[in-house]
Amino acid sequence: MRRPLPSHTLVVLVALVGLAAACSSSTSTTGTGRGTGTDRTTTDGTAPTGTEAPGAGAAITNTWVADGTVDPTALPIGDGRSSTAGAAVGTVYACQGGGGVGGANVDGPWIHGDTFDRTAKVHVQGDVSWPSADFTVTVDGGARTIRTNDLPVESHTGTFPIASGDPAYAYDQNPNHISEKSSTLTLPVAPTAAGAVGCLPGGAIGILANGVFLFDALDGEGRDAVAHETQDLCDGHPAPGDEYHYHDVPSCLVDAATGPSTVVGWADDGYPIVVERDAGGSLPTDADLDECHGRTSPVLVDGQLVTTYHYSATLEFPYVLGCFHGTNAVQQQARGGPPT
Repeated sequence: MRRPLPSHTLVVLVALVGLAAACSSSTSTTGTGRGTGTDRTTTDGTAPTGTEAPGAGAAITNTWVADGTVDPTALPIGDGRSSTAGAAVGTVYACQGGGGVGGANVDGPWIHGDTFDRTAKVHVQGDVSWPSADFTVTVDGGARTIRTNDLPVESHTGTFPIASGDPAYAYDQNPNHISEKSSTLTLPVAPTAAGAVGCLPGGAIGILANGVFLFDALDGEGRDAVAHETQDLCDGHPAPGDEYHYHDVPSCLVDAATGPSTVVGWADDGYPIVVERDAGGSLPTDADLDECHGRTSPVLVDGQLVTTYHYSATLEFPYVLGCFHGTNAVQQQARGGPPT
């Protein structure tokens, strides 16, 4: 049973049922872990993070450099677009080079030269629920404390390790399991920009709105993980060490995000991760974002309209983060481990 919260503590649950349930099948059973149901209210009556306060979204108008249209059947593959030397728009600034282990063993038929058809990717089979998922976000003064066990709240996953009879096994023989990985992060409510951007380590670089770790866009060999690897229907899979994770904002969260601004997670430097849309419903492209895959504009954070730096989800590599914009990015703590 959860201990009572002090009266001065503001509880803000990022894992809203409206977002997390979108990752579940229509026949799913609602999870019973923290982060569901009654945990979605705040002590001061403001709208929880990830929802729009009444009328607040009307104050946000996003306009993209291009028309925002990206063809999901011909997405440029991000192989070779990472560096340990520094950051650049449309790349990953990695703390270490590739050449490790993990990743798909054979290119799938969705790979077409230097592009891939995301709509044709094979997904890992299975429909596994996680009633013990545990995820809370607490704001107290200037600190945002996030607790998770890395199991998806109100969401289902595929079956891992990938079974030999699963069509995905022909391309990706991921042998890892999904297991609880308890983690507590304390992030600044008002993050500070760093004097110089920071590189992204292997392993978790943030947490998304259903309590699952976010990794960068690279697999264990330094390639575009979204293009090459097979994931489940919510675009997740486990790493060595059995950490379930995403390499982008998964389609189930993107599809569930409505309006021009929806916070769908937090990066390890404290800045929000946002699904943004223009008036036509299009996400931004790399051309709209800086070298860390972010920008400064009005967004809804904890139910309040604020102008702040944030990372923005795209269909294009590197998908979420290219580097850390803020100071004091938390260390991986017990969450760490090689990417896959």
